Amino acid sequence: MSSADVLLDVATAVRLFHASDGTGFADLIVDAHRETWPLRSKRFQTWLRQHYYERTWDAPSPAALNAALNVLEAQAQFDGPQRKVSVRLAEHDGLIYLDLADEFWRCIEISANGWRIAEDPPVRFRRSAGMQPLPLPLRGGSIEALAPFVNLASENDFALVVAWLLGALRAGGPYPVLAIAGEQGSAKIVLSKLLRTLIDPSVAPVRALPRDERELFIAASNGHVLAFDNLSGLPPWLSDTLCRLTSGGAFSTRRLFTDQDEIFFAAARPIVLNGIEDVVTRPDLADRAILLTLAPIAERRRRPEHVLWREFELARPYILGALLDAAAHGLRMLPQVRLRRLPRMADFALWAAACESAFRPACAFEAAYASNRRDAIENIVDAEPVAACVCEMMADRAQWTGSASDLLQADTNRPGWPKSPRALAGRLRRAQTFLRTLGIEIAFGREGRLGTRTITITAVGETQPGNTVSIVSRVSDNGHGAGPNHSRPGLEQVL
Repeated sequence: MSSADVLLDVATAVRLFHASDGTGFADLIVDAHRETWPLRSKRFQTWLRQHYYERTWDAPSPAALNAALNVLEAQAQFDGPQRKVSVRLAEHDGLIYLDLADEFWRCIEISANGWRIAEDPPVRFRRSAGMQPLPLPLRGGSIEALAPFVNLASENDFALVVAWLLGALRAGGPYPVLAIAGEQGSAKIVLSKLLRTLIDPSVAPVRALPRDERELFIAASNGHVLAFDNLSGLPPWLSDTLCRLTSGGAFSTRRLFTDQDEIFFAAARPIVLNGIEDVVTRPDLADRAILLTLAPIAERRRRPEHVLWREFELARPYILGALLDAAAHGLRMLPQVRLRRLPRMADFALWAAACESAFRPACAFEAAYASNRRDAIENIVDAEPVAACVCEMMADRAQWTGSASDLLQADTNRPGWPKSPRALAGRLRRAQTFLRTLGIEIAFGREGRLGTRTITITAVGETQPGNTVSIVSRVSDNGHGAGPNHSRPGLEQVL
């Protein structure tokens, strides 16, 4: 019997299958538990070598190993079933599965009746390099146990952070981007690390921004939560890609730079961004984001980071257990939940509202989320010259009608003002959604036999004043006041 035949005989003990992209996988039994590994992974090849050595007291040659793997890949692709392989989180038959990533390959099964540790789940998980295990969750904890570890200024901010964590426990998304801003010493990095550690711990919990879509694809393929640190801005391509990544939009990249094969990625991921400045400046991403601003921590309230992490590790199993309790409650209540208004991330909002009644009065999240989205939109208006001009124009009128060329002459001296009617129309289209939230509707149309392109801007609802005009004029900036911010006392943190 050749070395390749011995390896294939060893592999008869495994169950082969393939993922939707054709990648071959093997289910193998190790120390009485099931593990799942790609056929080309180092772990599976080590398993083959180990059993080959136990039979022959020799090591297979690279050629024999490669020949056996080629046959196993063919069997997985053409004879084996197709299965979905997930990273950290999966859903199956209405149940949620969270991979503990421990040595026994156990996971947490969440149902409407509660949660339990499952040793042989119906889903398959893939372990990536750097993935760390979750602690065994403990019952009897409280969501409020998280509060002493996070530097948040208000009850609303805390409710939004908890909602984001619960959203990250639902496979498939959509997931709002959590954008954290604050000056030096406000514990942005610590907050980012804490949140990822609760759901998807990793050797490298935060990382620098990817240089291109390929790097982002690799990160999203190997982790459930993505956390990017110390940002000073987002390039337009990355802002657009993050929008797709929040809701599972597909994007592709070449397998190798030397061939034409493509790899497709069509999954959603929870994302954390942090930086000193507000890095979310494009309206489409802002409409999918939760924006937090952290206050600096006074010197008398600081404590060593190793002390904070030691205390957090003691509390983490109870916090995780409380999150699982809330997720189980959410599965039970979701069919009954109704919101007065469905925001852009409607599925996330419904899920968070379903979960929140497990630990706080209903509707608290809805109010906090609506307020946060409006504040985010107003911040974007301040940063977007075209949107700011439209808001100023409509402060004392009900409607404006004209062409893009007419509107282009409204504010030619404003920094960042478009250079052409076409560019201005494009900026208006991008601003339509969030200006609607502020009570301003923008419609594009044509009139006359020649089909002259027109723009109609209308103030609706409570913002509607009493006159209708069709000329452009400058008005003074009436500003946007921030809502009340009730401080959350007793929060201690580190730099």
